[in-house]
Amino acid sequence: MILKSKEEIELIRISSLLVGKTLAEVSKKIQPGVSLVSLDMLAEEFIRDHEALPGFKGLYGCPSTLLTSVNEQVVHGLPTSYELKEGDVVSIDCGVKKNDYYGDSAYTFTVGEISKEKQKLLEVTKKALYLGIEMAVAGNRVGDISASIQTYCESFGYGVVRELVGHGLGKDLHEAPEVPNFGKKGKGPMLKEGLVIAIEPMINMGKKEVKQLSDGWTIVTKDHLPSAHFEHTVCIGAQGADILSTFEEIEEIEEIEKLKYA
Repeated sequence: MILKSKEEIELIRISSLLVGKTLAEVSKKIQPGVSLVSLDMLAEEFIRDHEALPGFKGLYGCPSTLLTSVNEQVVHGLPTSYELKEGDVVSIDCGVKKNDYYGDSAYTFTVGEISKEKQKLLEVTKKALYLGIEMAVAGNRVGDISASIQTYCESFGYGVVRELVGHGLGKDLHEAPEVPNFGKKGKGPMLKEGLVIAIEPMINMGKKEVKQLSDGWTIVTKDHLPSAHFEHTVCIGAQGADILSTFEEIEEIEEIEKLKYA
């Protein structure tokens, strides 16, 4: 595990905050009839206009700036010509590289009015992210994060994806340690001050099993029920985690949208 200096943490914060701004910019355009590929183009232009690079594009052969996963797609969905429909949920994962350091964050957005069942899934998954972050304290172990997420989500009967995990990040998008969303308290690597990790619950409405589509990227639920995904980049501290990414601007836009359906 690579522990980061204060200067490095601030550089990661800059990249992570830009991810949040990018997702907020994209969220302004999310509505029925909008294509995924148009959102991807918007995100790339916004990132480059802020003198940064799309963190995913070209990495591992990824062809896009965003990974856009709709409904039963869990993660790694590629932006296509698919046009969003009323009632869809779409997880958008974005990475930025600026000053040689990565930021990484994801948010699951609603398209118009969605079902109560989908809304509950999103609320639980987002809450699970923050419960995991509460455990991201120096002296705890990775398993403390994992167990808190798993216990909460499974209490609602949801499936916790096993094959995909959170991760450390810095000059590389994926560094040690892996941060699963399932596990046992007190197990796994020790968390130390200066460790930067991405915590990202991927939670299915139905069963935990997933499969990869023939495009070699998109992961979907085997039972075709919806999935949700939220992700923050955080730094481990002695008293608690410092959240380096942000949902603040996204949530402000969401509140405005809610008024339309009130």
